[in-house]
Amino acid sequence: MKKTVLILAFSALIVSCNQANKQQENNESNAVETSVEANEGKTEEANSSAEFNIEDIAFSTADIGDFPFINLPKGLEARKGAIQKNFDVCFFPINGVMTPFEGKLYKANVTAVQGEEYSQRYFEKSMEDYLLSVGAVKVFDGEITKEEFERYNKQDPNKGGSGDMGYWNQNMKFYVIRSQEKGNIYIQFTSNNAGGTLNVLQEEAFQQTITKVTADDIAKDLTEKGKSILYINFDVDKANITTEGKEVVTQIAEALQNDKSLKIAIEGHTDNTGDASYNKKLSNERANAVMNDLIANGIDKSRVTAKGFGAEKPLVANDSEENKAKNRRVELIKVN
Repeated sequence: MKKTVLILAFSALIVSCNQANKQQENNESNAVETSVEANEGKTEEANSSAEFNIEDIAFSTADIGDFPFINLPKGLEARKGAIQKNFDVCFFPINGVMTPFEGKLYKANVTAVQGEEYSQRYFEKSMEDYLLSVGAVKVFDGEITKEEFERYNKQDPNKGGSGDMGYWNQNMKFYVIRSQEKGNIYIQFTSNNAGGTLNVLQEEAFQQTITKVTADDIAKDLTEKGKSILYINFDVDKANITTEGKEVVTQIAEALQNDKSLKIAIEGHTDNTGDASYNKKLSNERANAVMNDLIANGIDKSRVTAKGFGAEKPLVANDSEENKAKNRRVELIKVN
């Protein structure tokens, strides 16, 4: 009897040990799997946050035509007010981060031509198939976070304008074309069942075109055109000439000193923003400020007159901020 009990006890011990070993093996296996899954998760996270490098994208050998490089699909058109600028900034999603690129820019809202119905699927498939056919590479397809929108949106000078996109609840598709002839081209678009938006940017470095106004330039304009258009800086809403503005006035004085027979009328002009009577008063004060500075520089007061016209004589239509800036000017008129 004792022998039988002993044998049964020994058998139970063996079974218990086997079960313990199997449990340990299962725990070790689970631990390894958990470790692998964790590492895989880290790898995906690292890949998704990797820095974008344009040089990793192969050059396209396709003929992509001229800027803006895309003709809209048949039956679709850009709405009135599309933006096309020789130089501007546009934000594109790199790993979900809206990243600015500069260059030649086209932005448009896309709609169906009159008599046609807009199709989101038609627009998106047309765009994607064409871009892939010319060697474009998809960089992003998704949405940005609300936090990312709040971070960048005030930096975008075209927010709210034609072709605007980049909101947190909006799917964006972003492609890049590298061309040895045309450079780097960034294309993004969005769509819903009502219409689409399209942005195209041909990356280019900024080229400074501002040059210093010289006495020779002023004299040449007065001789050939009878007037010289100048942009003299004043303090905001005041007639005080800034340091940069005084440099221009110095060049006017030099032109007058080089030609003792030259007489000029100084005209002040503004855009049409604000009260008309106030603008005329301010422009008159600024024209007189230039005249008084010239007299202080040794120019006889009999050779200069000053008058402000406010917004009465615009150089161009006051229909954009760019044109309004052109109208805020000082003109020198040659007096015979």
